[in-house]
Amino acid sequence: MREHDLIEYLFMVIDRAGSDLHLSAGSPPMGRINGILRPVADEVLDIADLRELIFGVLKENQRAKLEQEWELDFAIQVENLGRFRGNACYVLGRIEASFRYIPAQIPDLRDLGHGPTVIGFSELRDGLVLVTGTSNSGKTTTLASLTQHITRHRQANIVSIEDPIEYLFTHERSLVRQRQVGADTHSFAAAIKSALRQDADVIVVSELRDLETMRVALTAAETGHLVISTLHTHDAPSTILRVMDAFPDEQQDFVASQLASSLKGVICQSLIPRIDQEGRVMASEVMVCNQGIASSIRARRLTQLSNLIQIGGGEGMHTIDDSLVHLACHGFINLDDALIRARDPEFVQLGFQKFLQERRGKKR
Repeated sequence: MREHDLIEYLFMVIDRAGSDLHLSAGSPPMGRINGILRPVADEVLDIADLRELIFGVLKENQRAKLEQEWELDFAIQVENLGRFRGNACYVLGRIEASFRYIPAQIPDLRDLGHGPTVIGFSELRDGLVLVTGTSNSGKTTTLASLTQHITRHRQANIVSIEDPIEYLFTHERSLVRQRQVGADTHSFAAAIKSALRQDADVIVVSELRDLETMRVALTAAETGHLVISTLHTHDAPSTILRVMDAFPDEQQDFVASQLASSLKGVICQSLIPRIDQEGRVMASEVMVCNQGIASSIRARRLTQLSNLIQIGGGEGMHTIDDSLVHLACHGFINLDDALIRARDPEFVQLGFQKFLQERRGKKR
């Protein structure tokens, strides 16, 4: 028999410094703690439990939408705890859900592990900046941190288009309008088009989910707006490929040209369990779209991008492998975790061995 309610399960996850709560039939409530799924209570949930827990936090119109469309993105605010992004869906005909914790305080870019290059992206006046990574890699937090940095350091009109709204911004030096898809606008694409008529300086799009959103976002970036968004890709070359592949073959040359002229930077990130303390640390790849990279994108020679990032250290770039070597050498992560995530495991292995040899030499 179930002994706890949803709020108590959410408290259990946060008490363990977790990020997500998963509710599934035939399983105890599971929390993602430092990247690992762990039960947060002993009780096993049944179909009736799930329906009561999930429907209990939904508004009437949200329940109707879930039953009609079989899936729903939403957000809830829990007093004395914080804000959560929820996703409910049907699985084998029964309702299940996941909840992602959204901290009240948006971390500073430096505290997340980003350097001057990423901070510099927030100072751009136009172009496209993409934050990418797999699920649960901290993309939304970096996007929010970039937005917050702008609000604190610039006088800008910011339109943020989200589904659902997660972090809540204050105006500070900027003016921030947060619009939720499904509540304030019908679609990402429609909201971006509207932002073009709202004197927007910065357009924040929580995700480039579909072709039309990508098309309108590229146009906005080309026409004097800074557009910041996210994609589910694992490195900079795959990010470019993902955008181009979203368009029909006959349009890809044109899109490559658009990207070459409007793309300013790509931040790819992942979160890796730490070995020096509890928690996770960010590994990242940062690409700045200089002349060489723009030429490679325009010519669709994407295999050259990794090497161009590798030699672009003077312009603030680094590859995911550079980041992994740094984290392993300085004792933040173990070598096995670095090798699993490496683009070139041999490069990471050799870099780690070189570091150990140099350290031994200094001790002699």
